[in-house]
Amino acid sequence: LVERDFGVRPTDLHRPHVDALTRPNPDDPSGKSTMRRVEDVLDCWFESGSMPFCQVHYPFENKAWFDTHFPGDFIVEYVGQTRGWFYTLMVMATALFDKAPFRSAIAHGIVLDENKQKLSKRLKNYPDPVAVFNTYGADALRWYMVSSPLLSGGDLAMPKDGRAIGDAVRQVLLPLWNAYSFFTLYANIDGIRGKLVARAEAELDRYILGKTAELVRAVEAAMDGLDPAAACNALPPFIEALNNWYIRRSRERFWKAEKDADKQAAYDTLYTVLVTMTRAMAPFLPYLTEHIHRALCDGDSVHLQDWPDAAAFAVDQALVERMDLARAVCSAAASIRTAKNLRNRLPLRTLTVAHPKHAMLGALRDVIAEEANVKEVVFADDPSAFGAEVLVVNPRIVGKRLGPAMKDVLAAAKAGVWMPVGGGAVEVGGQVIQREEYELRFRATEGLDAVSFDNSAGVVVLDTAVDAALEAEGIARDFIRLVQVACKEAGFNVADRIHIEVKAGPAATAAIAAHLDTVKAETLAVAYAAVDDKAPAGTVSEATLADEPITLGVRVAG
Repeated sequence: LVERDFGVRPTDLHRPHVDALTRPNPDDPSGKSTMRRVEDVLDCWFESGSMPFCQVHYPFENKAWFDTHFPGDFIVEYVGQTRGWFYTLMVMATALFDKAPFRSAIAHGIVLDENKQKLSKRLKNYPDPVAVFNTYGADALRWYMVSSPLLSGGDLAMPKDGRAIGDAVRQVLLPLWNAYSFFTLYANIDGIRGKLVARAEAELDRYILGKTAELVRAVEAAMDGLDPAAACNALPPFIEALNNWYIRRSRERFWKAEKDADKQAAYDTLYTVLVTMTRAMAPFLPYLTEHIHRALCDGDSVHLQDWPDAAAFAVDQALVERMDLARAVCSAAASIRTAKNLRNRLPLRTLTVAHPKHAMLGALRDVIAEEANVKEVVFADDPSAFGAEVLVVNPRIVGKRLGPAMKDVLAAAKAGVWMPVGGGAVEVGGQVIQREEYELRFRATEGLDAVSFDNSAGVVVLDTAVDAALEAEGIARDFIRLVQVACKEAGFNVADRIHIEVKAGPAATAAIAAHLDTVKAETLAVAYAAVDDKAPAGTVSEATLADEPITLGVRVAG
């Protein structure tokens, strides 16, 4: 066609080869005008920017359809399109219709490798997708990406071996599966079916229902704000409350033999939590939530359910707040144990909690004592009596900005002369230091093992001195754990009554004997024997207890 119209057969259709091509304008009846290449070339992105109306040949037809479909509800592309497609859409819509072409948008970042290079087919610097699916599953990859800064416009550096994807399995998928497995294991043993409930009597049940409503509200608010990462961030704290607080503290209710109203309430509550959680998290973990929901709800798909209604739950907000504060106390106490290398099963004498609102914890004193594994919990009003926050300014960041004034800032910070001025900033040495330029560290009073909690509003002090009686009780609790592990590895049913035979050192033997009633109650043992002259009977395992070797035999009671 070019040769026919222009009388020349070009060897290249690009500039400058086509610049000399001319022809008479066939639409000019006078034959005087000539067609030439237009020097100004319109950016091809304007074709894409015209998509909303060009796709339906508007305004020449489909006017009614266009009037009800423009502007679009949602658009998503990578952040570079802010100067490409997003930009030309906005220019065309503003120029032609005096309105934005879309009501909401997400601009995601770029997936890079661990060396911050773009993923490339040529470089093959990315994990094999099929291997990732086979190793971790599609949900793990989806969670890894959606929960990252990627959907907030940030970049995501993905190691080629995909190891970071495994974190999603360990931190999210497995804990959810464990909660589901716990429910189904004991519900099947007891022959009990759970049902959906909106209110409860037991304090623990009311607490976790309140946290479930909190999860739904947080996910809903984040998704309404087009922030999928924030929606994902609401799940790990919920998992912590569910698995490491509610289920762990409710185990006795599921384990007991009596099928009473309290046991049914525990099953109903956990069932409600699991079903509601799967419906709220289905957009982020579609396969796992589908499997759990179908198993719990007679095969019904989670993706065909209505969005859960947080307002349907009867939430005791005061209970949720004081239980959250109690959990923060216990977490702080656990951090001291970790720092002092004191195992959790070792009881300690005293835990002191200094907080302006400690009165709200009074009803949970026994809960805190049990969780922190201490004999006594003491409350105090003044956290400053046990330590103080120390301002640590980052000289690498602030020094460049302040220059010589940095000397006065460091001196004032060391002297503890500083004050907050709002927005996370502090004033020190006559200078305002922003939140990202410093950190606050708690310094305990000399001789105390203490840490701050609740955003530094309170202080926890743990008496870490261990006497012989505490050590013996700790050994007995360690022994209980060894028995429980041995029974599990032997394949016993969780409800089996057992016989225990032990060959151990003198310290362990004495500690077990001193706490034998507790040992038998916690392990469902109907008989216990310490043996010296023979090997223990039953399924035998070996371990170390009280720094001494121990041989343990367990068997199901006949």
